[in-house]
Amino acid sequence: EDPFTFPHVQNLRSFPKSELLGKVVMVRMDSMIISRGMKEHQWLPDNAFSTIIYLQKAGARVVLVSSWNANAKSSFHSEASPSVETVAMFLSLVLGVEVVPVKFFRRSTFTELDHEKNQIVLLLDNLFSFKEERANCPKFARELSSAVDIIVNDAFSESHKVLASTVGVASHTYAYIAGFFFEENLCKMKNIIDISERPYMTIVTGNNLDGKAAALHTLISICDGLIFVGTIAFQIMHILRIPIPMNLVNPGELLMATEIVEHAKSRNIPLVLPKDVWCIKEDGSDKMKLFSVYSMPPGWKPTDIGPQSLKEMASCLSECKKVMWIGPLGFRTSEIVKDGIFQLAGSLDKLSGCEVTFVGKMESTEFLGKSKSFSNCNFLPGATVVWEALKGRKLPGLMALDRAYPFHIDWNAVYADPLRPLVVDIGSGNGLFLFAMARRKDTNFLGLEMNEKLVDRCLDDARCHEFRNLHFLATDATSTFMSVVSSYPGELILASIQCPNPDFNKPEYCWRMLRRSLVEAIIDKLVIGGKIFLQSDIEAVAIRMKEKFMEHSKTMLVILESHGDLAVDNQGWLKENPFGVPSSWEKHVLCRGDPMYRLLLSKIGYRR
Repeated sequence: EDPFTFPHVQNLRSFPKSELLGKVVMVRMDSMIISRGMKEHQWLPDNAFSTIIYLQKAGARVVLVSSWNANAKSSFHSEASPSVETVAMFLSLVLGVEVVPVKFFRRSTFTELDHEKNQIVLLLDNLFSFKEERANCPKFARELSSAVDIIVNDAFSESHKVLASTVGVASHTYAYIAGFFFEENLCKMKNIIDISERPYMTIVTGNNLDGKAAALHTLISICDGLIFVGTIAFQIMHILRIPIPMNLVNPGELLMATEIVEHAKSRNIPLVLPKDVWCIKEDGSDKMKLFSVYSMPPGWKPTDIGPQSLKEMASCLSECKKVMWIGPLGFRTSEIVKDGIFQLAGSLDKLSGCEVTFVGKMESTEFLGKSKSFSNCNFLPGATVVWEALKGRKLPGLMALDRAYPFHIDWNAVYADPLRPLVVDIGSGNGLFLFAMARRKDTNFLGLEMNEKLVDRCLDDARCHEFRNLHFLATDATSTFMSVVSSYPGELILASIQCPNPDFNKPEYCWRMLRRSLVEAIIDKLVIGGKIFLQSDIEAVAIRMKEKFMEHSKTMLVILESHGDLAVDNQGWLKENPFGVPSSWEKHVLCRGDPMYRLLLSKIGYRR
């Protein structure tokens, strides 16, 4: 599997704007925006707040949630860690709209506050305070999203984390989409591994070879050379038998350094290392002195590259068509520098026709002020996210968004006429119900089933019997129903859920399939007058399904007490299958003499 196959996610830009009007939309803001924004004179991306502004103009009721810690402390406030009230004040100034801090909110909160204020945005408490957030607690995620219609994820720099607010909430809302800030940074990250422009060089700064080795092998595979500026360079120098002081060598990283050198040799690409460095005394004095890397005395600590290193590195970059700089503008966090690394970054400004991307927590305010051609478009915050992606690891925050549009279905190839009405059976199993229903040639039928082997068997049978109005997909309908049905050109007239398997180890037979996200998606996509067929051989499960649909129906559903010539029993259950086509499990239950609990719902109007 290609580690760089990023999921195709639905984003706010492509989401129907009309569907935002009046909806409660939660925006998971990037913590970096809060932390940097709270500090005076800190650069922020141009689109840091564009998601919120867009949603407000579209008529959505916006709830903001994010996390921040003591690192956000600044002269903007005097608290050890900014309170939710302080952050709300900052966001109010930036957005030009009153941001109201709240600990909890209900759908009625907006109505209650709207009596006094015309336009408000709610800000929930600091997620950093909740251990349930970092533990991705299911209960916490459910409570966080309980009063929300749509969730927009703008927390790109936290995509590598498994959080309740970015991963856990995905299954509790009918639409989970990427905001403008997330979308733009995802595009920049995809561009990093695009090798269409060559020569392509990467400048690697900072330390921690142990945590970056796998990613460096990826960069060696796709780039035409690597330039090392930072303490990682000394591990490679030691392998190349350059006599550097042993206090600069990390024995635990030498094997990794050896493998990197061997990989670069096998590809015949250069690993460019400093030739001279500015150093300071380790005793803490501010005195700086320039040394060749071949003659660094003990007791001195490198802090910047020298003029010879700068000249050679700039020469290597002069013909490049693409350059990535990943890491800080320095060897380490030391503030005592000689401006060599800044000059190297500045030399990229002079390259003609070269695409340059800076990744990480750059000293961006100062650097952007000096640059003639670089803008926000050249910067990608969140180096940790990029390092993780370069290692080939899946990003949990990104994969959670995969529920939006994971399918690209050519409906013309699937069905003879994709404009016919559609019937969807969720949890289609061995497909017996749909194969019998598909004899009705004026309708298309679709089975959604998690068991891939069953789906493969059904598809083979459908091809064998030349059904051109029947198809099956291996998928978890809880997360993908909305995307699959949204792309279908015809109308959804019937959705059925038959005999879902309950989990008897949890109260109220809570099974994975029937969640709010699926219920709302079915109701939203169903045509007016369309039907929902529910049945189970376990009465408690049938009752729970009915309650779930009625709870989230927004008065759009009614229970049909009769359908054609069929009637209900004294408890309101349909006595017979309304379609005359039993599923395989239904046949089994009836053969053993047990009852089926059936219900037929009809959609009567649009959500208000």
